[in-house]
Order: sequence, then C-alpha cells, then structure tokens
Amino acid sequence: MLRFKPTYLALLESGELDRRIGKLSAILESCELCPHRCRVNCLAGETGFCKAPDTLVISSYNLHFGEERPLVGPRSGFDLTGTGGSGTIFLSYCNLLCVYCQNFEVSHLAQGVEVTTERAAEIMLELQRKGANNINFVTPTHYAPQLVKALRVAAERGLKLPVVWNCGGYENADAVKLLEGIIDIYMPDMKYSDTKPAGQYSDAPDYFERSCEAVSEMHKQTGDLLLDENGIAYRGLLIRHLVLPNGLAGSLKILEFIAGHISTDTYVNVMSQYRPCGMVRHHPGLGRYPSPDEYYEVVEAARRLSLTRGLQPKHLECF
Repeated sequence: MLRFKPTYLALLESGELDRRIGKLSAILESCELCPHRCRVNCLAGETGFCKAPDTLVISSYNLHFGEERPLVGPRSGFDLTGTGGSGTIFLSYCNLLCVYCQNFEVSHLAQGVEVTTERAAEIMLELQRKGANNINFVTPTHYAPQLVKALRVAAERGLKLPVVWNCGGYENADAVKLLEGIIDIYMPDMKYSDTKPAGQYSDAPDYFERSCEAVSEMHKQTGDLLLDENGIAYRGLLIRHLVLPNGLAGSLKILEFIAGHISTDTYVNVMSQYRPCGMVRHHPGLGRYPSPDEYYEVVEAARRLSLTRGLQPKHLECF
C-alpha cells in the first residue's frame, strides 16, 4: 500500500480523538445517533428503535473476501493463506430493521456476544495481524461512541489500518460530522428514493432526504474513493445500491442524485443480491427476485449517467 497514515492517528496524538469520544458519548444520554432521534437515555439502560444496549454486541468477525474488490484486494475467491481481505466486524442490532434483511438473525434477533472495549480493540488488532486490508465496521451507526472508544485503544496499541463505516445509509449528518478524520472509507447503502417503500419496508419514510444529507457529508470529508498501487482502497466514498423487485428502490432518482450532487467518479456498486427473506411474506411486492431486465435497467442508467467505477466489466460489455 502507498504510504498512508490513517487520520485517526493524528487525532489521537492531538487529543482531538478524546474530545470526539466525549461528544459522541454525550449523545447516548438522549440518543440522536440516527434520524429516528429516539432521545432515550442509553446510559441508563433505556433502548430505542434499534433496541441496542450501551454495550457492544458483536455477531462475528473475520477476513471477508466477498466485499467489493477495492476492500478485498486483487485476489478473486477465497484466499486460504489467511492474508488480505476486509477485516469485517459484524455488529448486532440495527437502526433500520428492513423487513427483507438478509442478516435477519443479527439485525432483528440480535444474535451475538457482548464484548468490552478492550476485547473489541483486540479483535481489530487480531484482524490486522492476520493481514486484513482494513477494519470494516458492519452496521455500526447505533454503536458509534463505543466503536470509536475501541478504535482509540486499538490505535494506541498499534492499529494502522483504514477504517470502513459500512452502514445502511440512514444516518444523522450531525453525528457523521463527529466522525470526520476518524473514518477513512465510508460505505453507505442508498436504499430508497421514495417515501412509501422506505416507510413500509424500513420504517424510515424520510430515508432519502437523510441519506442524501449523510452521503454528502461523507463525500465532503473523504472525497472520491482512492486506491493504492495494488487497487486497494485507503480513503473515500463507496456507495451500495440494492436493486429491488418492481422498482421499489426508486433507483434512477438515487443514481441521478449521486451523479448530479456527489460526483460521477463515485464508486457505485449496483447490487443484484436481493432475495426474498426475513418478513417479506407479509409484503407481496417483495416476494420475488428482481428480473434480469430490472437489474440491467439500473446498470444501464448508471452507465448512462457515467457512474461506471463500480460496474463490473461484464456489465459494461452488455451495452
């Protein structure tokens, strides 16, 4: 990798990281970490929409080779040597609770183990020792203060990898501002552009407005995705968009926002992984896979808008 020094190390040295931890932790007294703004006192044991306690709960952690190529590295498939890959830490609970969540057991049922700040820091260092390209916090929004505390401990003990904020996109932009200089790579979803499906399937009717605010702030902080000489990301913004059946995601409006208000150099992964699961039996519109035509219609829209960085070569060859 190029000589990249995560900016959280500079914040640690200056004392600013401690100040940010203080500000993030204060939010827990009347929680507004996400746009639900439940205003519960998490420090007194109260829980809000996400139901998360004030102690970190981790479902699993590993070297993940199924993430985007800039996070995983140039290898394809699984690397049995145990080097490379994205050092993913899957957090239990979620601030969206989508009815079709493919990690239902983790987000809705909160399967996982409570861990201390010390243990979370050790997990980060363990992933670094195993050769991870980055530390990838998966579904971290509701645990922002606790994760930054653990990151501080890990940084003091030698962590020097880029940190990925792998979130659902339903973020409070004011909370994201407190992460400036702490997070190196933002990887939000942009799930919906229409109020009705966002409310019906994720209980977040204001999803598009809030995600646009948050993604704009993320790009302001880190810019377009930067890669080293090996094609591995070390800073910037990467957006995921999952194609839903029956056009329920409102994909075109999302892509137009990215191209018009963020950057046509944005790395956008148009994903085809949707499958009926979770609680979709109660929602007929979500009861099937997207058709190939529905998926490639979104890919074509991305290509037309010059959002091609995240498209696979096989996708571009279709046009």
